[in-house]
Amino acid sequence: MTIDSLREWIQVLDDAGELVRIQAEVDPYLEIAAICDRVSKAGGDGHGDGNKALLFERVKGSDMPVLINAFGNARRMALSLGVEHMKDHAARLEALLEQSPPEGLLDKLKMIPKLAALGKVFPKHVSKAPCQEVVWKGEEVDLGKIPVLTTWPQDGGPFITFPLCVTQDPVSGRRNLGTYRLQVYSKTETGFHTHRHKDAKRHLDKSEGRLPVAVVIGADPATCFASVVPAPPDVDELLIAGFLRQKPVPLVPCLTVPLEVPATAEIVLEGWVDPEELRREGPFGDHTGFYSLADDYPVFHVECVTTRKNPIYHTTLVGRPPQEDCWMTEGIERLLLPVLKKQFPEVIDYRMPFEGVAHNLMLLKIRKQYPGHARKMMHALWGLGQAMFTKVIVVVDEDVDIHSDSEVVWKVLNHIDPQRDLEFAMGPIETLDHASRAFCYGSKVGIDATRKWPEEGFTRDWPDEIRMSSEVLDLVQRRWREYGL
Repeated sequence: MTIDSLREWIQVLDDAGELVRIQAEVDPYLEIAAICDRVSKAGGDGHGDGNKALLFERVKGSDMPVLINAFGNARRMALSLGVEHMKDHAARLEALLEQSPPEGLLDKLKMIPKLAALGKVFPKHVSKAPCQEVVWKGEEVDLGKIPVLTTWPQDGGPFITFPLCVTQDPVSGRRNLGTYRLQVYSKTETGFHTHRHKDAKRHLDKSEGRLPVAVVIGADPATCFASVVPAPPDVDELLIAGFLRQKPVPLVPCLTVPLEVPATAEIVLEGWVDPEELRREGPFGDHTGFYSLADDYPVFHVECVTTRKNPIYHTTLVGRPPQEDCWMTEGIERLLLPVLKKQFPEVIDYRMPFEGVAHNLMLLKIRKQYPGHARKMMHALWGLGQAMFTKVIVVVDEDVDIHSDSEVVWKVLNHIDPQRDLEFAMGPIETLDHASRAFCYGSKVGIDATRKWPEEGFTRDWPDEIRMSSEVLDLVQRRWREYGL
């Protein structure tokens, strides 16, 4: 099932019992965030029954309802993207990646359905759209009408936290869709928090003067999710959205800037950014669980706002895990596993635990084939897109269940000699890392927790893991009631 708009998304979650409508009046200053934080941590790890998407229908100071935590568990992730489980999309992607060139007529005929399906990923253009039912221009533009949340006590102000920022490479013309937080400064100005390693920053660096920008708030779930997927540079995220939707994303031209936006969006901000005009932005309570410090970033000037009639403001809360972004990261992890396995056939699985906030820890399970194989994979990942930010990579053998924290800690700590098995490297560090020796630059460590080979200098016997015999286990199972336990 394809969900075509935020409103359909809300209905799907509601029908599935995954949405709570809150009719009590709530304050966008801290109160909504405090409620969402408590809900997102229901059950301690976010798996509890109380962890629901929240639709606040009466928000102080605004006529717009607020939707938050819509992606906030594994079931909602799958429901939102039209599948039973994220592995269903991964299986589709794997089948696409495994497709060999056709050799004969029969093979070519067999490819027709796949090629037809692939054609559905490209956006389609429409002339009119719900997102432009209402237009604010000139003196009408007032971001204060939107119930933008202030989420943590030391935040520098209210922040738009789930904006889909559309920019275009001034040289190649290629589009980028990325999620970069926007601190609201005034009725018509926000910060534009794009990091130096992101596509929008490259677009700003190439621009000669103002860079047109459109910001989409409240798109369909596939487009929202695609905006946070770490796609290779200049890969249009709307193609990823089309793949997930299995139908094109409808686009409409903006009214005042030469960009296109999803036609079913709730709110669109149109304007420009001058890379030379900087203003202090932050602090901001970030997904690391710590405040990212104030710094200077470009200013986004909003000259036009278009909305649907009676728009709904879509946002997300970031903070100490578990939060909604943890589940989006897990969805990305499952979706991109086939891509990683295609590039590195020795990879069996990988996992980024919630507490690692996406870039601090990766657990990698491989089929070890030669001495130094684990170290090869560490450096391969540090050279791969946004995996370059991974502070700690732990490589284990194929018999380790990386989805069990207990087993990982037990086996890794038993298998390593710290001096021998830790591999240090210097390189780029995530902008939000507050502990690195310099801004965006520091060290990483790889931990080789695989079984060591003689060629790696290990000459001792490697002991077997303690396991009870299956015969005795069967015996105890049959006699269990006799024991009176």
